[in-house]
Amino acid sequence: MKNLTLRLATLTLAIVLLNGCQPQQKNELKNALTFFLSFDNGFDADVAKGDKSMYTATSRRALDSARQGMHNADHQILKGQGQFGDAFRFGSRTDTVVFFKAKDNIVYDSQSWSGSISFWLSVDPATDLEPGFTDPIQITDSRWNDAGIWVDFTRENPRDFRLGVIGDMASWSKDTVDTPWTELQEQRMVTVKNPPFTKTSWTHIGITFQSLGTDQSVSTLFLNGEKIGTISGINEPFTWEYDKANIYLGLSFIGAMDEVAIFNRPLSDAEVKTIYQLEGGIGSML
Repeated sequence: MKNLTLRLATLTLAIVLLNGCQPQQKNELKNALTFFLSFDNGFDADVAKGDKSMYTATSRRALDSARQGMHNADHQILKGQGQFGDAFRFGSRTDTVVFFKAKDNIVYDSQSWSGSISFWLSVDPATDLEPGFTDPIQITDSRWNDAGIWVDFTRENPRDFRLGVIGDMASWSKDTVDTPWTELQEQRMVTVKNPPFTKTSWTHIGITFQSLGTDQSVSTLFLNGEKIGTISGINEPFTWEYDKANIYLGLSFIGAMDEVAIFNRPLSDAEVKTIYQLEGGIGSML
């Protein structure tokens, strides 16, 4: 009887401690949040340390003529169909570019850069996507392989899902004399075979990166709260013209997206899982 009482007391204490930590952890996540886009209040960001406006350009080459707001009739908000509340639907593969300005929405450091990205996708890669590479999210001031962080689906079925974290091309491409170009790129990617995406469910994507531009750099991909793979030791610089850096959404993508969030530090494995398991999503913390 005494042992049973002790076990019950221990269990009760554990539950109390767990519940007591949850508000603190949520508060720490909220304090680290620099950008949050729920699509529940239109096309602009709910939280933005920088410009909160969505921009649309007719192509990647026409960024100087981009306009505020959504200007593609094929893309629309889906009322009540998101993982939490409303979602955004990319309805066709198009040259139209949808983006937010990265300045201040991402805390960038040219010497040692750290942060995290979180979002949800609903897509069947085999049936929804048209032929060719497609990047649901890409963050860079120039190109995907020149100081860029991105995830993509590869061009043909069965499609792989990949995280890429690639520094300045001028730095890493010097090594092509000894190592083939494709191998150098693959060293900077996490590749997932048979990824768990479907059109009838939502998949959570988490990305953490720490100390980019140094020998201690580590970048990690999470799917549905579980660590999938890590890129480490990539020490080339990540040099941006900060004013030109953008958060691109849905490049050549067809499918639904919800709750895009960016944090100013690398989240722990437990924090990524917390975000995945939040009953009301990140919006419930605000």
